Amino acid sequence: MLANLWTQRRRPLPLIAVTLLAIIAVLMVMNHNSNREHWIPPEIAHNSRQYTVDKDTSYDYADAQFVCKAVDFKPFGKQRKVYDLIMFSTELDWLEIRLHTLYPVVDYFVIIESPTTFTNADKPLVLRDNWERYRQFWPKIIYREIHDPIQSDRTWDHEDYLRNSMLYSVFPSLTGAEIPEKGDVLVVSDMDEVLRPDTMILLRYCSFPARLTLRSQFYYYSFQWLHRGIQWSHPQATIYGGSIENTIAPNDLRMGLIGSSFFTYPYQYFRRFWDRGELWNAGWHCSSCFSTIAEFQMKMNSFSHQIWNTPENRDPRTIAERVKNGQDLFGRMGEEFEKVEHNEDIPPYVARQHKEKGRFGYMVNRDNEHASFEDWDAQMRGGG
Repeated sequence: MLANLWTQRRRPLPLIAVTLLAIIAVLMVMNHNSNREHWIPPEIAHNSRQYTVDKDTSYDYADAQFVCKAVDFKPFGKQRKVYDLIMFSTELDWLEIRLHTLYPVVDYFVIIESPTTFTNADKPLVLRDNWERYRQFWPKIIYREIHDPIQSDRTWDHEDYLRNSMLYSVFPSLTGAEIPEKGDVLVVSDMDEVLRPDTMILLRYCSFPARLTLRSQFYYYSFQWLHRGIQWSHPQATIYGGSIENTIAPNDLRMGLIGSSFFTYPYQYFRRFWDRGELWNAGWHCSSCFSTIAEFQMKMNSFSHQIWNTPENRDPRTIAERVKNGQDLFGRMGEEFEKVEHNEDIPPYVARQHKEKGRFGYMVNRDNEHASFEDWDAQMRGGG
Protein backbone atom coordinates (compact mmCIF):
# COMPACT_ATOMS: atom_id res chain seq x y z
CA MET A 1 0.00 0.00 0.00
CA LEU A 2 2.81 2.40 0.83
CA ALA A 3 4.47 1.55 -2.48
CA ASN A 4 1.31 2.38 -4.41
CA LEU A 5 0.99 5.68 -2.55
CA TRP A 6 4.61 6.57 -3.37
CA THR A 7 4.03 5.76 -7.05
CA GLN A 8 0.94 7.95 -7.17
CA ARG A 9 2.90 10.85 -5.64
CA ARG A 10 5.68 10.49 -8.24
CA ARG A 11 3.43 10.55 -11.31
CA PRO A 12 3.11 14.38 -11.45
CA LEU A 13 6.90 14.80 -11.54
CA PRO A 14 7.34 14.12 -15.30
CA LEU A 15 4.50 16.52 -16.07
CA ILE A 16 6.05 19.20 -13.86
CA ALA A 17 9.44 18.68 -15.51
CA VAL A 18 7.96 18.95 -19.01
CA THR A 19 6.04 22.08 -17.99
CA LEU A 20 9.17 23.70 -16.57
CA LEU A 21 11.14 22.86 -19.70
CA ALA A 22 8.39 24.35 -21.86
CA ILE A 23 8.38 27.54 -19.77
CA ILE A 24 12.16 27.80 -20.00
CA ALA A 25 12.03 27.26 -23.78
CA VAL A 26 9.38 29.97 -24.17
CA LEU A 27 11.39 32.39 -22.04
CA MET A 28 14.52 31.66 -24.10
CA VAL A 29 12.66 32.31 -27.35
CA MET A 30 11.13 35.52 -25.96
CA ASN A 31 14.52 36.72 -24.75
CA HIS A 32 16.14 35.84 -28.08
CA ASN A 33 13.34 37.59 -29.97
CA SER A 34 13.73 40.76 -27.89
CA ASN A 35 17.43 40.95 -28.77
CA ARG A 36 17.03 40.89 -32.55
CA GLU A 37 17.13 44.63 -33.19
CA HIS A 38 20.31 46.66 -33.13
CA TRP A 39 20.84 50.34 -33.86
CA ILE A 40 23.89 52.11 -35.22
CA PRO A 41 24.26 55.13 -32.91
CA PRO A 42 24.83 58.63 -34.35
CA GLU A 43 28.47 58.72 -33.24
CA ILE A 44 29.15 55.77 -35.54
CA ALA A 45 26.65 56.57 -38.31
CA HIS A 46 28.06 60.08 -38.68
CA ASN A 47 31.66 59.15 -38.07
CA SER A 48 34.08 61.91 -39.00
CA ARG A 49 36.86 59.50 -40.05
CA GLN A 50 37.92 59.98 -43.65
CA TYR A 51 38.15 56.81 -45.72
CA THR A 52 40.43 57.01 -48.73
CA VAL A 53 40.58 54.64 -51.68
CA ASP A 54 44.34 54.18 -51.42
CA LYS A 55 44.31 53.02 -47.80
CA ASP A 56 42.52 50.05 -46.26
CA THR A 57 40.89 50.54 -42.88
CA SER A 58 41.51 48.24 -39.95
CA TYR A 59 40.78 48.41 -36.22
CA ASP A 60 42.81 47.12 -33.31
CA TYR A 61 41.08 44.74 -30.94
CA ALA A 62 40.09 47.46 -28.44
CA ASP A 63 38.45 49.54 -31.16
CA ALA A 64 36.61 46.48 -32.47
CA GLN A 65 35.28 45.69 -28.99
CA PHE A 66 34.02 49.26 -28.61
CA VAL A 67 32.27 49.31 -31.98
CA CYS A 68 30.64 45.91 -31.45
CA LYS A 69 29.48 46.82 -27.97
CA ALA A 70 27.92 50.04 -29.29
CA VAL A 71 25.43 48.00 -31.34
CA ASP A 72 25.11 45.15 -28.82
CA PHE A 73 27.12 42.64 -30.84
CA LYS A 74 29.96 40.48 -29.53
CA PRO A 75 33.40 40.70 -31.18
CA PHE A 76 34.03 37.94 -33.72
CA GLY A 77 37.50 37.30 -32.37
CA LYS A 78 39.51 37.85 -35.53
CA GLN A 79 39.43 39.93 -38.67
CA ARG A 80 37.68 38.34 -41.64
CA LYS A 81 37.07 39.12 -45.29
CA VAL A 82 34.03 41.04 -46.51
CA TYR A 83 32.49 40.35 -49.95
CA ASP A 84 30.03 42.84 -51.46
CA LEU A 85 27.76 40.99 -53.95
CA ILE A 86 25.94 43.14 -56.51
CA MET A 87 24.21 42.81 -59.89
CA PHE A 88 25.03 45.48 -62.47
CA SER A 89 22.66 46.74 -65.15
CA THR A 90 23.42 50.29 -66.32
CA GLU A 91 24.21 52.15 -63.07
CA LEU A 92 27.65 53.61 -63.83
CA ASP A 93 27.36 56.53 -61.39
CA TRP A 94 26.11 54.30 -58.60
CA LEU A 95 28.99 51.89 -59.08
CA GLU A 96 31.45 54.79 -58.89
CA ILE A 97 29.82 56.00 -55.66
CA ARG A 98 29.79 52.50 -54.20
CA LEU A 99 33.44 51.84 -54.94
CA HIS A 100 34.64 55.18 -53.59
CA THR A 101 32.50 54.78 -50.47
CA LEU A 102 33.28 51.17 -49.59
CA TYR A 103 36.61 50.31 -51.24
CA PRO A 104 38.68 50.84 -48.05
CA VAL A 105 36.40 48.57 -45.97
CA VAL A 106 35.57 45.76 -48.43
CA ASP A 107 37.91 42.99 -49.55
CA TYR A 108 36.16 42.05 -52.80
CA PHE A 109 33.29 43.41 -54.87
CA VAL A 110 31.61 40.50 -56.65
CA ILE A 111 29.88 42.09 -59.65
CA ILE A 112 27.90 40.20 -62.26
CA GLU A 113 26.51 41.53 -65.53
CA SER A 114 24.17 39.81 -67.96
CA PRO A 115 23.60 40.52 -71.68
CA THR A 116 19.84 40.21 -71.01
CA THR A 117 17.39 42.03 -68.77
CA PHE A 118 14.98 40.51 -66.25
CA THR A 119 12.41 40.50 -69.07
CA ASN A 120 14.90 38.42 -71.12
CA ALA A 121 15.47 41.24 -73.63
CA ASP A 122 18.95 41.81 -75.04
CA LYS A 123 21.00 44.63 -73.53
CA PRO A 124 24.57 45.88 -73.89
CA LEU A 125 27.25 44.94 -71.38
CA VAL A 126 27.58 48.48 -70.05
CA LEU A 127 30.16 47.78 -67.37
CA ARG A 128 32.37 45.76 -69.71
CA ASP A 129 32.24 48.61 -72.22
CA ASN A 130 33.17 51.15 -69.50
CA TRP A 131 35.67 48.96 -67.68
CA GLU A 132 38.53 51.45 -67.97
CA ARG A 133 36.55 54.00 -65.92
CA TYR A 134 37.12 51.86 -62.82
CA ARG A 135 40.79 50.98 -63.32
CA GLN A 136 41.88 52.08 -59.85
CA PHE A 137 39.42 49.60 -58.31
CA TRP A 138 40.35 46.54 -60.40
CA PRO A 139 42.41 44.85 -57.61
CA LYS A 140 39.25 44.31 -55.56
CA ILE A 141 36.68 43.71 -58.30
CA ILE A 142 35.65 40.16 -59.21
CA TYR A 143 33.68 40.65 -62.43
CA ARG A 144 31.79 37.96 -64.31
CA GLU A 145 29.49 37.96 -67.33
CA ILE A 146 26.56 35.67 -66.57
CA HIS A 147 24.25 34.28 -69.25
CA ASP A 148 20.71 33.61 -68.09
CA PRO A 149 19.41 30.22 -69.35
CA ILE A 150 15.98 30.53 -67.72
CA GLN A 151 13.02 30.20 -70.10
CA SER A 152 10.22 32.04 -68.33
CA ASP A 153 7.93 35.03 -68.74
CA ARG A 154 8.21 35.86 -65.03
CA THR A 155 10.75 38.60 -64.39
CA TRP A 156 11.31 37.26 -60.87
CA ASP A 157 12.59 33.93 -62.23
CA HIS A 158 15.35 35.72 -64.14
CA GLU A 159 16.19 38.02 -61.24
CA ASP A 160 16.31 35.10 -58.79
CA TYR A 161 18.66 33.11 -61.05
CA LEU A 162 21.03 36.01 -61.59
CA ARG A 163 21.13 36.96 -57.93
CA ASN A 164 21.94 33.39 -56.90
CA SER A 165 24.60 33.18 -59.61
CA MET A 166 26.69 35.64 -57.58
CA LEU A 167 27.35 32.70 -55.27
CA TYR A 168 26.79 29.58 -57.36
CA SER A 169 28.51 30.72 -60.58
CA VAL A 170 31.23 32.99 -59.22
CA PHE A 171 32.55 31.49 -55.98
CA PRO A 172 33.57 28.08 -57.42
CA SER A 173 35.89 29.92 -59.83
CA LEU A 174 37.72 32.00 -57.20
CA THR A 175 41.44 31.44 -56.74
CA GLY A 176 44.17 32.41 -54.31
CA ALA A 177 43.33 35.14 -51.81
CA GLU A 178 39.85 35.49 -53.35
CA ILE A 179 38.77 32.12 -51.92
CA PRO A 180 36.55 32.67 -48.86
CA GLU A 181 37.06 31.02 -45.51
CA LYS A 182 34.38 29.83 -43.12
CA GLY A 183 33.03 32.84 -41.22
CA ASP A 184 33.74 35.43 -43.92
CA VAL A 185 31.01 38.01 -44.56
CA LEU A 186 28.75 38.12 -47.64
CA VAL A 187 26.63 41.23 -48.23
CA VAL A 188 23.85 41.03 -50.84
CA SER A 189 22.75 44.42 -52.19
CA ASP A 190 21.16 46.15 -55.12
CA MET A 191 23.30 48.83 -56.74
CA ASP A 192 21.30 51.72 -55.25
CA GLU A 193 21.69 50.33 -51.73
CA VAL A 194 24.96 51.60 -50.23
CA LEU A 195 26.04 50.73 -46.71
CA ARG A 196 27.82 53.14 -44.43
CA PRO A 197 31.55 52.34 -44.27
CA ASP A 198 31.32 51.77 -40.53
CA THR A 199 28.57 49.21 -41.10
CA MET A 200 31.03 47.16 -43.14
CA ILE A 201 33.55 47.48 -40.32
CA LEU A 202 30.94 46.21 -37.87
CA LEU A 203 30.29 43.20 -40.08
CA ARG A 204 34.00 42.46 -40.35
CA TYR A 205 34.74 42.52 -36.63
CA CYS A 206 31.46 41.58 -34.90
CA SER A 207 29.47 38.37 -34.56
CA PHE A 208 26.01 38.74 -36.06
CA PRO A 209 23.03 36.51 -37.00
CA ALA A 210 23.23 34.53 -40.23
CA ARG A 211 20.24 36.42 -41.63
CA LEU A 212 20.96 40.04 -40.81
CA THR A 213 18.79 42.74 -42.39
CA LEU A 214 20.67 46.00 -42.83
CA ARG A 215 17.96 48.65 -42.59
CA SER A 216 18.66 51.73 -44.72
CA GLN A 217 17.41 55.29 -44.90
CA PHE A 218 14.88 55.22 -47.75
CA TYR A 219 15.07 58.08 -50.26
CA TYR A 220 13.20 58.62 -53.51
CA TYR A 221 14.38 60.47 -56.65
CA SER A 222 17.29 62.02 -54.70
CA PHE A 223 18.64 62.38 -51.18
CA GLN A 224 16.27 65.33 -50.92
CA TRP A 225 13.11 63.22 -50.59
CA LEU A 226 12.88 60.83 -47.61
CA HIS A 227 10.20 58.15 -47.81
CA ARG A 228 7.83 58.41 -44.87
CA GLY A 229 7.52 55.24 -42.88
CA ILE A 230 9.79 52.39 -41.88
CA GLN A 231 13.39 52.18 -43.09
CA TRP A 232 14.14 50.11 -46.21
CA SER A 233 14.52 46.40 -45.42
CA HIS A 234 17.71 45.76 -47.43
CA PRO A 235 20.59 44.93 -47.94
CA GLN A 236 21.22 41.61 -46.17
CA ALA A 237 24.35 40.07 -44.72
CA THR A 238 25.23 36.47 -43.98
CA ILE A 239 28.23 34.30 -43.16
CA TYR A 240 30.08 31.97 -45.51
CA GLY A 241 29.45 28.49 -44.13
CA GLY A 242 32.67 26.88 -45.33
CA SER A 243 31.13 25.69 -48.58
CA ILE A 244 28.54 26.89 -51.06
CA GLU A 245 26.11 24.19 -49.90
CA ASN A 246 26.33 25.43 -46.30
CA THR A 247 25.82 29.09 -47.23
CA ILE A 248 22.43 30.77 -47.55
CA ALA A 249 21.65 31.44 -51.22
CA PRO A 250 21.66 35.19 -52.02
CA ASN A 251 18.04 35.24 -53.18
CA ASP A 252 16.87 33.23 -50.17
CA LEU A 253 18.75 35.65 -47.96
CA ARG A 254 17.27 38.76 -49.55
CA MET A 255 13.70 37.47 -49.76
CA GLY A 256 13.65 35.62 -46.43
CA LEU A 257 13.12 32.24 -48.09
CA ILE A 258 14.09 28.76 -46.93
CA GLY A 259 14.96 25.56 -48.77
CA SER A 260 12.33 23.48 -50.52
CA SER A 261 13.14 20.11 -48.93
CA PHE A 262 10.03 18.72 -47.22
CA PHE A 263 12.02 16.65 -44.70
CA THR A 264 14.14 19.56 -43.43
CA TYR A 265 11.42 22.21 -43.65
CA PRO A 266 10.66 22.39 -39.87
CA TYR A 267 14.36 22.71 -39.05
CA GLN A 268 14.94 25.34 -41.75
CA TYR A 269 11.87 27.28 -40.62
CA PHE A 270 13.21 27.32 -37.06
CA ARG A 271 16.69 28.36 -38.21
CA ARG A 272 15.25 31.22 -40.26
CA PHE A 273 13.40 32.39 -37.15
CA TRP A 274 16.38 31.93 -34.84
CA ASP A 275 19.09 33.33 -37.14
CA ARG A 276 17.42 36.59 -38.14
CA GLY A 277 18.27 40.04 -36.85
CA GLU A 278 18.07 43.69 -37.89
CA LEU A 279 20.63 46.47 -37.85
CA TRP A 280 18.96 49.85 -38.24
CA ASN A 281 20.39 52.98 -39.87
CA ALA A 282 22.99 50.85 -41.64
CA GLY A 283 23.06 52.66 -44.99
CA TRP A 284 21.26 54.54 -47.74
CA HIS A 285 18.77 53.44 -50.37
CA CYS A 286 17.88 55.91 -53.12
CA SER A 287 15.12 54.49 -55.32
CA SER A 288 14.65 55.89 -58.83
CA CYS A 289 17.57 58.26 -58.35
CA PHE A 290 18.04 58.58 -62.10
CA SER A 291 20.04 61.25 -63.86
CA THR A 292 17.91 61.21 -67.02
CA ILE A 293 14.25 61.28 -67.98
CA ALA A 294 14.99 58.45 -70.41
CA GLU A 295 15.75 56.16 -67.47
CA PHE A 296 12.36 56.92 -65.92
CA GLN A 297 10.67 56.22 -69.25
CA MET A 298 12.57 52.93 -69.52
CA LYS A 299 11.42 52.01 -66.01
CA MET A 300 7.81 52.63 -67.01
CA ASN A 301 8.17 50.44 -70.09
CA SER A 302 9.37 47.55 -67.93
CA PHE A 303 6.78 48.10 -65.19
CA SER A 304 4.66 44.97 -64.76
CA HIS A 305 1.41 46.95 -64.41
CA GLN A 306 1.27 48.49 -67.88
CA ILE A 307 -1.91 50.40 -66.96
CA TRP A 308 0.43 53.03 -65.52
CA ASN A 309 2.55 53.25 -68.69
CA THR A 310 0.51 56.09 -70.22
CA PRO A 311 1.54 58.97 -72.53
CA GLU A 312 0.83 61.40 -69.68
CA ASN A 313 3.06 59.55 -67.24
CA ARG A 314 5.85 59.27 -69.84
CA ASP A 315 5.71 62.98 -70.68
CA PRO A 316 9.06 64.64 -69.74
CA ARG A 317 7.36 67.67 -68.20
CA THR A 318 5.11 65.48 -66.07
CA ILE A 319 8.07 63.41 -64.91
CA ALA A 320 10.11 66.50 -64.03
CA GLU A 321 7.20 68.08 -62.16
CA ARG A 322 6.54 64.99 -60.07
CA VAL A 323 10.20 64.38 -59.28
CA LYS A 324 10.73 68.03 -58.37
CA ASN A 325 7.78 68.04 -55.97
CA GLY A 326 8.27 64.58 -54.51
CA GLN A 327 5.09 63.12 -55.98
CA ASP A 328 4.44 59.54 -57.02
CA LEU A 329 5.85 58.80 -60.48
CA PHE A 330 2.50 57.40 -61.66
CA GLY A 331 0.30 59.99 -59.96
CA ARG A 332 -0.96 57.49 -57.38
CA MET A 333 -2.06 58.43 -53.88
CA GLY A 334 -0.54 56.87 -50.78
CA GLU A 335 3.18 57.21 -51.41
CA GLU A 336 4.44 60.11 -49.28
CA PHE A 337 7.86 61.71 -49.18
CA GLU A 338 9.29 64.24 -46.77
CA LYS A 339 11.55 66.94 -48.14
CA VAL A 340 14.91 67.14 -46.37
CA GLU A 341 16.52 70.53 -46.94
CA HIS A 342 20.33 70.60 -46.99
CA ASN A 343 20.57 66.92 -46.15
CA GLU A 344 23.97 66.08 -44.68
CA ASP A 345 23.30 62.37 -44.17
CA ILE A 346 24.31 61.23 -47.65
CA PRO A 347 27.26 59.18 -48.94
CA PRO A 348 30.36 61.34 -48.30
CA TYR A 349 31.67 60.85 -51.85
CA VAL A 350 28.44 62.28 -53.29
CA ALA A 351 28.69 65.31 -51.01
CA ARG A 352 32.35 65.95 -51.86
CA GLN A 353 31.90 65.57 -55.61
CA HIS A 354 28.88 67.86 -55.61
CA LYS A 355 30.64 70.52 -53.53
CA GLU A 356 33.98 70.41 -55.33
CA LYS A 357 33.00 69.58 -58.92
CA GLY A 358 29.24 70.13 -59.18
CA ARG A 359 28.63 66.46 -59.96
CA PHE A 360 25.62 64.35 -58.93
CA GLY A 361 23.31 67.35 -58.79
CA TYR A 362 20.36 65.08 -59.51
CA MET A 363 21.08 63.20 -56.28
CA VAL A 364 21.33 66.31 -54.13
CA ASN A 365 18.86 68.93 -55.36
CA ARG A 366 15.80 68.57 -57.63
CA ASP A 367 14.46 72.10 -57.05
CA ASN A 368 15.07 73.64 -60.47
CA GLU A 369 12.53 73.64 -63.31
CA HIS A 370 13.90 70.53 -64.98
CA ALA A 371 14.55 68.65 -61.70
CA SER A 372 18.30 68.48 -62.52
CA PHE A 373 17.76 65.98 -65.34
CA GLU A 374 20.86 65.80 -67.51
CA ASP A 375 18.91 65.06 -70.70
CA TRP A 376 16.30 67.82 -70.28
CA ASP A 377 17.47 69.85 -73.28
CA ALA A 378 17.63 66.74 -75.47
CA GLN A 379 14.13 65.75 -74.39
CA MET A 380 12.80 69.21 -75.27
CA ARG A 381 14.53 69.18 -78.66
CA GLY A 382 13.00 65.79 -79.27
CA GLY A 383 9.51 67.22 -78.95
CA GLY A 384 8.81 66.04 -75.40
